[in-house]
Amino acid sequence: MRLLVIEDDPDLRRSLVANLREETYAVDEAEDGGEGLFMAQETDYDCIVLDGMLPVMDGWTLLATLRQEKKTPVLMLTARDGLDDRIRGLDGGADDYLVKPFDLEELLARLRALIRRSSGETLRVIEIGDVAVDLACKEIRRAGAVVAVTAREYALVEYLALKHGRVVSRTELYEHLFDADEDTLSNLLDVHVSNIRKKLGSGLIVTRRGLGYMILD
Repeated sequence: MRLLVIEDDPDLRRSLVANLREETYAVDEAEDGGEGLFMAQETDYDCIVLDGMLPVMDGWTLLATLRQEKKTPVLMLTARDGLDDRIRGLDGGADDYLVKPFDLEELLARLRALIRRSSGETLRVIEIGDVAVDLACKEIRRAGAVVAVTAREYALVEYLALKHGRVVSRTELYEHLFDADEDTLSNLLDVHVSNIRKKLGSGLIVTRRGLGYMILD
């Protein structure tokens, strides 16, 4: 899953990005509303964490502009804690609203819920045959036993599991699993798919030649 953090406080932004990457997310960052809007318009993120008070363009204006063309899930994260501010954010198109200071675990849970709902899933565990993908624990089990996978392998299985039943192109996978700083994309996807098949069985990820990969229902 690829996220965009739009936050002008450099310390908070760095901390958020680092924590989200530890949670297997690919993360891009923007320090003002103008840059954030451009990135949000140009890339299909799985979720955006948006500060309210930003230089160049505030978060509410950014959100109103973005909503004219995109439905990307947006979590507003702002120090503006008044009832009017929260109503303005949610009525303006935010999917969730969290006030600073915040608890990191709560932020992560809210992001997981937004991403899960945007994919049409209601449960935290997606079961495909004898494989279970726990979206909260970031864990994969096969026949009840936890399987050791790398962060990138988990992210790939999680993305395909959330899109199960449809073919996902290689382009889409690259766009959602790697952030803008990645520069060694060449055959990474093939390597990860090969490793996952060794660990979770050759039938979990199906290749649709010329189209991409999928996990069957």
